[in-house]
Amino acid sequence: MARVKKIPLRMCVGCQEMHPKKEMLRVVRTPDGQILLDPTGKKSGRGAYVCRNVTCLQQAVKARRLERALGQPVSPEVLAALEAGVVS
Repeated sequence: MARVKKIPLRMCVGCQEMHPKKEMLRVVRTPDGQILLDPTGKKSGRGAYVCRNVTCLQQAVKARRLERALGQPVSPEVLAALEAGVVS
């Protein structure tokens, strides 16, 4: 009898729905306070997950859920980089 491998799920801060971790984009606040995209999902720091579409990112920013999840304000330059990362 084969064992079924458990798929890790994460909640999107934009749409508030659970999705498989590999399908999501991780945004991380590093210990020194930078906010970056984390394509590997292994950087140290406080992380938040967003679906790979622009509408979820816009919802997260508009409702300030991304700032709340990361624990600090997100600058417009970082948001522009995040939108570029979501589209690509």
